[in-house]
Amino acid sequence: MKTKTKVPLIDLKRQYNGIKEEINIAIQDVLESQAFILGPQVTEFEGLFASHCNTKHAVGVSSGTDALILALKSLGVGDGDEVITTPFTFFATVESICNVGAKPVFADIDHETFNIRPDLIEKSISNKTKAIIPVHLYGQCSDMDQILEIAKKHDLRVIEDSAQSVGAEYKGRKAGSMGDLGCFSFFPSKNLGGMGDGGMVTCNSKKLEELIQMLRIHGGKPKNYHAALGINGRLDTLQASILIKKLGHLDHWCEERRQKASYYTEKMKGLDLVTPKVMDFNKHVFHLYVIRVKERDRLMAHLKTNNIDCAVYYPVPQHLQKCLADLGYKPGDMPETEMAAKETLALPIFPELTQKEQDYVIETVEDFFCTSK
Repeated sequence: MKTKTKVPLIDLKRQYNGIKEEINIAIQDVLESQAFILGPQVTEFEGLFASHCNTKHAVGVSSGTDALILALKSLGVGDGDEVITTPFTFFATVESICNVGAKPVFADIDHETFNIRPDLIEKSISNKTKAIIPVHLYGQCSDMDQILEIAKKHDLRVIEDSAQSVGAEYKGRKAGSMGDLGCFSFFPSKNLGGMGDGGMVTCNSKKLEELIQMLRIHGGKPKNYHAALGINGRLDTLQASILIKKLGHLDHWCEERRQKASYYTEKMKGLDLVTPKVMDFNKHVFHLYVIRVKERDRLMAHLKTNNIDCAVYYPVPQHLQKCLADLGYKPGDMPETEMAAKETLALPIFPELTQKEQDYVIETVEDFFCTSK
């Protein structure tokens, strides 16, 4: 009988063990200084992150969700406005639009990349449309040239939801550097993850940078004098200190992810499934390695029976979420998204994943199709 190897979807302990000394020193420095709120490490990390993204500015915030909310607020998006985005994303994208009082309008996704289709964006524009939020899903950028052209034509703002795509590139341009604003998440499982929540907003506008800096501290400037309604949305100094150290490893970690993705794709050729499509002009960072398979739920059960962790992102499309029923969408309105929700499955991928573990995943997937015949 074949030995069942335990393969996690992600293993953060392995990453920590590899850089433990760096991280512990960084944390100790903050503990010694007791500068927990907007300490010097926050400013340092903002500068390093802006350089990494090839943007002029970066503002550290409390989460990827707050990054989106602050980005929308800084652009004046609010009551009565519409924001076009994808229904195939994490709920935070849509939640942020609703939380500033605007209405999300959905455009369906591309069959191969799962990213929003630019031609459907243009068809969704109304006289209430204020902005577009493309999501760079799974670590691959949306088709930004087309999106930016549409935005320019209709005088719209563009916010890149780059929560899953730190380090990704589109035609040589970094995720988060192409729109008016870029929004990032440092949730622990992200390619660049903290040890708690954290986020970043990138931009090339000094005016937007200063506005977001103000809005992240209750809209107060100076303290106790409030020019706008903001939020408590600052990046913790402890998280910034950890992220400074991790940023130095990010390029290597992303390359490891690409290599492991390539190995999966090569070894699973010929199986009755679809491996990720990487556009020629994109540099994918594989936050997730997502396959498409008709018998998704049966394959998922088979993998879990064999101690292989896997996950579905996202089982309920955003246009069909119960709390958004008043938007008026119904099943069948977003056919590509609804199909993806039924057929996609994320396999284990992280920089420290071993080839032995990958081989076991591949063999177990192969066994599923052999026994299904």
